[in-house]
Amino acid sequence: MKKVLLGLLVSGMMALAPEVWAQTSVPAPVEYTERVPAEGAGRVMLYNRALDWAQNKFSYKPISNLKATEAASTIRVTGTGTVKQLDSKGKDQPVTVLFDFVFQATDNSYTYTVGSFQVVADPKQPSQLVAFDEYRTLLQAERNNDKTRNDRRITAQANSMASEAAMSFRSYMNSQPAEGNVGLAGEN
Repeated sequence: MKKVLLGLLVSGMMALAPEVWAQTSVPAPVEYTERVPAEGAGRVMLYNRALDWAQNKFSYKPISNLKATEAASTIRVTGTGTVKQLDSKGKDQPVTVLFDFVFQATDNSYTYTVGSFQVVADPKQPSQLVAFDEYRTLLQAERNNDKTRNDRRITAQANSMASEAAMSFRSYMNSQPAEGNVGLAGEN
């Protein structure tokens, strides 16, 4: 009797519980933005350091559209990366993505964004770009997406790419050379 009542109680709770759907809402755009205070650093020093990173340390190559405006302390560069989706046979299929890194410095802080992801949907036509959200919607509409989960797969990889680019930049900006003496002062 106790098992019957317990069964009825559990099934009643399940019937009355609201429906839960995992990830049915529209996913957030792939983007990473941060504002970093940098007291005493100065706009010119922050700009020069960020420009050095964009020209020499930005690892998502080939880069394009490097636009640096010293008067406004802004930098914009487009990077190239690759995400992998599965084809109908379960094999990795590389897809090229482009994204923008945007930097803006002030006298006591800087802001940077990794975003504006676009996909080269057809490798035979690399100049035709599709917005990332639009490409993700196309993948969701494919009949084998329930099996491959390509929409989630490329979203996770693009988020990882944005995070890695942001961490690389922030690490570089935080690795300012030490000023003054390091260690014990020499004796005469």
